[in-house]
Amino acid sequence: MTFDFSNKTVLITGASRGIGRKTAEMFASAGANVIIHYLHNEKAAKSCLNALKPGNHHLLAAPLDTTIGIVSLAEKAIQMAGRIDLLINNAGIYEECDLTHEGMASWMSHWERTIQINLTASSHLSYLISNHMISMGGGKIINISSRGAFRGEPMAPAYAASKAGMNAFGQSLAKALAPHKVYVYMVAPGFVETEMSRAALDGPFGNDIRNQSPFGRVATTQDIAHAVLMLASDGNEFMTGTIVDVNGASYLR
Repeated sequence: MTFDFSNKTVLITGASRGIGRKTAEMFASAGANVIIHYLHNEKAAKSCLNALKPGNHHLLAAPLDTTIGIVSLAEKAIQMAGRIDLLINNAGIYEECDLTHEGMASWMSHWERTIQINLTASSHLSYLISNHMISMGGGKIINISSRGAFRGEPMAPAYAASKAGMNAFGQSLAKALAPHKVYVYMVAPGFVETEMSRAALDGPFGNDIRNQSPFGRVATTQDIAHAVLMLASDGNEFMTGTIVDVNGASYLR
């Protein structure tokens, strides 16, 4: 499948590594101008920038744990590029927390941090960028969710809740924004071969994780990025509100 995003600008949160980086590389290869958002890892962000096919690309550091940081990210991205055609809400954290053994203070801190980064930040950024898109005549928002939103994550309940909330919010936006030609989609991976999952995949249960899929492997970052670019392409606007499972049939619903 050939993609063409010439003259399009895409903002990707958490783009310095993993799914975000591969998505940035594939968008740039398809002609898009990419805004690489990152938090602290400037070295990784610059490495991502240097790996992109030449274009009008930008680096943008901003925290997602404060309203000021989120507003600053939206304003600076628009100022840098002039317009944002595509927003990929990719930034997220996964932390395990055993609620049966965790103290209340620790539980609350874990919960608030996860919900803030995974759900609140993407929701506020979607609000800001979608209003910009309306003024520009339209656009697309694609959220990176998780199969955990459906199957549950007993060792990471805040993560599952944040991704379920992302799905519900995204589908609400899809209904609200379709008349304004702003379309919203969700991509829900299972395990993906990234630095975040490396410890689990290299651990004693690595093969069990791979064998959850009949492919006998987990997703590559390219698997996920391909789905993102497919949804970002023209012609599938009537699919707005869709949640696309990219988990190798490891979890079917």
